[in-house]
Amino acid sequence: MAIGLIIIGSELLSGRRQDGHMAHAIGLLEARGLSLAWSTYLEDEPQRITEALKTSLASPDWVFCFGGIGATPDDYTRQSAADAAGLSLERHPEAAALLEQRFGTKAHPQRIRMADLPRGCRLIPNPVNQIPGFTLDHHHFLPGFPQMAWPMMGWVLEEYYADAFEHPVTERVLRLPGITEGQLIGIMEDFVRRHPDLKLSCLPHMEGDYRETELGVRGSEKAAEKGFSWLREALETEGFPAEEVPPSATRQPDPGLSE
Repeated sequence: MAIGLIIIGSELLSGRRQDGHMAHAIGLLEARGLSLAWSTYLEDEPQRITEALKTSLASPDWVFCFGGIGATPDDYTRQSAADAAGLSLERHPEAAALLEQRFGTKAHPQRIRMADLPRGCRLIPNPVNQIPGFTLDHHHFLPGFPQMAWPMMGWVLEEYYADAFEHPVTERVLRLPGITEGQLIGIMEDFVRRHPDLKLSCLPHMEGDYRETELGVRGSEKAAEKGFSWLREALETEGFPAEEVPPSATRQPDPGLSE
């Protein structure tokens, strides 16, 4: 089992908007001891969305799909999900009731289309405006608006996957000024052999003639601490100066955990 994202929106691929979903999803997952395996960006093109969903539905992966479930002409995700699963698109009575409760007579004739969902899907509650997302098998379809999508993803994780939660993931990073990645291959190979339960990352940096490398260790807190200590000692033994990089402060808090 792996966890993936499908993020839909031509505005992201044209550069008109910057995506925030992936970074926040990583934070939501890591807070529960889970990690992201892959992420895909798609334009608002129905055939491409359908083909991507056919592929992911055929896998055992848990997939969160952001965007395209509204009622405007460029919102193709609901129909594409139904087509990919070989299902009809039908008016979901509970979703229709929520839309009519929120919008009254103004729910018709356009907004009510958001209640046309793949047959047999389950609803995902929306704490912001009550317009639901939906779950189809192991895929979870969320709106593109971050203030709605992020708490909805948190709800899905708690509702369906709590049994898979583990200890929160920790990452420790060392920066090695003036050191190239090629100089560190032997140490990295030794690390991988000694710590198979951890993930080691290598991020080289070049600026003119200057070289720098960052080595990251990810895993459960106890294992990461042990592996990080070994790595730091190994680097010092080989004469490579290293300094720890402070944890990133760019990720947003998880609305689902702060309540």
